[in-house]
Amino acid sequence: MITCHLRYTIDPFKTKEFEHYGKIWIPLVEKFGGTHHGYFLPSEGANNLAIAMFSFPSLALYEEYRTKSLQDPECLAAFQYATDTRCVLSYERSFFRPVFK
Repeated sequence: MITCHLRYTIDPFKTKEFEHYGKIWIPLVEKFGGTHHGYFLPSEGANNLAIAMFSFPSLALYEEYRTKSLQDPECLAAFQYATDTRCVLSYERSFFRPVFK
């Protein structure tokens, strides 16, 4: 299993738009076989940081999702929403593997 951790810098005046963006992506990741762990919005502390995490059974399946997402009309609309609203200023993507007992 591989978990993608996204760290977003968001416009703090567009948190509602970013929340909508997250709600768009959760079912899209699941549509391509991933398990979404949610988006996490600012609460206390920095008001311009948000995260999201989702997992795929393997890095190969994640890469397949990435390729397909660039051709999927719903995913393209989600990308365009972020561009149009400018709610995402930047993001960093990291990958983790879980350790279980």
